[in-house]
Amino acid sequence: MLLIYNLALALASIVLVPFYLLCGRRGGKYRGTLRQRMGWFGSSLRETGGRAIWLHAVSVGEVLSCQELVAGLRRRLPHARILISTTTRTGQAMAREKLGGIADDFFYAPVDFPFAVRNTLRRVRPRLLIVAETEIWPNLFRQAKRFGASLLLVNARISDRSAPRYRKLRFFFRRVLRQPDAILAQSPLDRQRLIEAGAPVEIAQVGGNLKFDFRSAGVKIPAELESLLEHIGAGPVILAGSTREGEEEQVVAAFRRAAQKHRRALLIVAPRHPERFDAVAEALSKSGFGFLRRSRLPQGTALSLPGILLLDSLGELASLYQVASAVFVGGSLVPWGGHNVLEPAFAGRPIVTGPHMQNFRAIAAALRAAEAMIQVNDAQELGDALLRLIDRPSEASAVGARARRLAESHRGAAERAVERAVQLYHAAIPNDPPGWLERAFLSGPAWVFRAAAGLRLRAYKDGWKPRRRLNTFTVSIGNLTAGGTGKTPVTQWLIEQIEARGLRCAVLTRGYRRSSPEAVTVLGPDEPAPASRTGDEAQIFRKRFAIPMGIGADRYGTGKEIERRFHPDVFLLDDGFQHVELERDLDIVLIDVTAPFGRGAPLPLGRLREPPESLVRAGVLLLTRAEPWERWEGLRQQLRRYNSHAPIYFVRIEPAAWVEAASGEERPLSHLDSMPVLAFCGVANPDSFWSAVARANARLAARVCYRDHHRYSAADVRRLSARARQAGAAALVTTEKDAINLPREQNPWPAPLYWLKIRVSVEDAERLLDEILHRVVPARERAAR
Repeated sequence: MLLIYNLALALASIVLVPFYLLCGRRGGKYRGTLRQRMGWFGSSLRETGGRAIWLHAVSVGEVLSCQELVAGLRRRLPHARILISTTTRTGQAMAREKLGGIADDFFYAPVDFPFAVRNTLRRVRPRLLIVAETEIWPNLFRQAKRFGASLLLVNARISDRSAPRYRKLRFFFRRVLRQPDAILAQSPLDRQRLIEAGAPVEIAQVGGNLKFDFRSAGVKIPAELESLLEHIGAGPVILAGSTREGEEEQVVAAFRRAAQKHRRALLIVAPRHPERFDAVAEALSKSGFGFLRRSRLPQGTALSLPGILLLDSLGELASLYQVASAVFVGGSLVPWGGHNVLEPAFAGRPIVTGPHMQNFRAIAAALRAAEAMIQVNDAQELGDALLRLIDRPSEASAVGARARRLAESHRGAAERAVERAVQLYHAAIPNDPPGWLERAFLSGPAWVFRAAAGLRLRAYKDGWKPRRRLNTFTVSIGNLTAGGTGKTPVTQWLIEQIEARGLRCAVLTRGYRRSSPEAVTVLGPDEPAPASRTGDEAQIFRKRFAIPMGIGADRYGTGKEIERRFHPDVFLLDDGFQHVELERDLDIVLIDVTAPFGRGAPLPLGRLREPPESLVRAGVLLLTRAEPWERWEGLRQQLRRYNSHAPIYFVRIEPAAWVEAASGEERPLSHLDSMPVLAFCGVANPDSFWSAVARANARLAARVCYRDHHRYSAADVRRLSARARQAGAAALVTTEKDAINLPREQNPWPAPLYWLKIRVSVEDAERLLDEILHRVVPARERAAR
């Protein structure tokens, strides 16, 4: 079904794309937004570090209803990045106005083409996707789950008009509605309709209507409008909000009756859509009443009464409820289904609607039952109702008070949605799945790699190939995926901690990408050796620690030589999880929480060196790049399926200082605060470095990525220098490993070069060290025997 849907989209795009371009050329409707709608952002979105909450609110109404939800998310998850997408320009403007102080970024939602959705997900990297109301997009839902994001539908509803279509197309929608982790419906009726459309019963719940959590406190009337109302002394004031085509004429007819009796009456008309402002203005100007457009309101302009004010602006309607004697809610005299009645209810205003309120059926029914709203059938009855409310202020006041009490009593939907959202945020397991082109070309080689890796492990497990053990206590520090989990800084931390307790460490490493012809290299604590002989990671260890090192593929051979010459207490086997030939006393396996399972596929399609089931061999699991406020409950549950016994610890790897490459002097992180920098690296997980640079408050003007362990040439330096000048970078920044791999003789950089020093902190570090060190004594006894 999804294939048919995407084929239909592809055919429709033949018409839609030219249409978008034409609309942008003629009216500017899509001008400047089409690239974002295709998932191409350039530098318009900042890095999220894989810790984003993406809320999609299609237009103005959805944005307004989600204000308390966003505020609650900011309180509960203050360090997460909250990004808001909309479909319409008016929704985008409203989101920036109402949520600008809470959310971190705003963008236009992608068209539901697979490539556009994937591009957006790769840029946003959401941990949680929240979709407001009934925005059901098959590719967005499916791809969000493939990327490991939790998916939550809030304020979900299905209107009377749409319900038959959803039931008729249940065979299609049931596949789409299985994707969300939770659906919070506005009412029991909406929940039932969602289930009839195919949503699983267990995920569809009644969450209540977010619009009941609207907060009107602090909404002030704009100064120009306040000045106008004081100047003309209008009264009574009738406010017609969110009017639709065909309603303005009926509202004017109803107002005419009130104006005959009240000569200072004022009608304020607020059309639902901005594109109708000019047409409505032309019609109202011919009504015979004094007329003024809000957009042309200089301070002090007079308006003859009785008169009409056209509110051709955005975001000001809610502020005017407080001055209204009565409120008509539009979209209800014509068969559109009505609009939000809660804002005037919270303002304590008497509300009048037409007969068509099916979009807000539950709210309207509750208000009618409480005698807190008046419903009429046509313009004649509307005029009668408005006149009665104006002539009987005590009755109007009582109706408004009942509306406010009922609206206040139904609060709580936002808090329920926030609670569910927080749970789902911590339950997500991030992923970056391969695209179809990668799968087409790399699935075969990945299958071969997995089969070969499996046979190799089986050979050692069944004794076809021998395993050997050193006499010294041996700790392997490795991972399931190809690089990028933080092994080097964690190994450094372990060396520091072990030696601080009076034990002697030695490191066994392969020396990846070294150019020396020696098969095995054993170095004493103070013995010098260039990077070409040791590899880049070994140089990092040697710069900081005076310890013996064995470098080469034969870890057993180098280990025996170190035992003979230096008698260490502990061997640290760097990147040794897959080196099963050498037996070890403890396997420490690192899992990067931002990419725990290496795209979910073996090399070269993904980054898995062996299947996740191999984690059963681990004695300790370290979840790296975790933040203190993150719980990672979903990831921990998944890891427990593979390994039920190994203790799990969280490891934080964070920026510590900038180190000037030329002098070796450390600078505080504030040294590059907000400065434009060119960042470059050759590491397995470059996203982790970009994120670290952003967390250090440097501004990424440009970034360049190379393959892991890249050895830089003079030509690379020239290209980086040119790119830095082009980007206007005030500095160039890289990793310590990359700084080691730069050529010794090079032309001067166009700006200062720094590498980022990082530090490691481990949750419950003492318990982890006890886990390691309490085994050292038995190992010593074994060596003595």
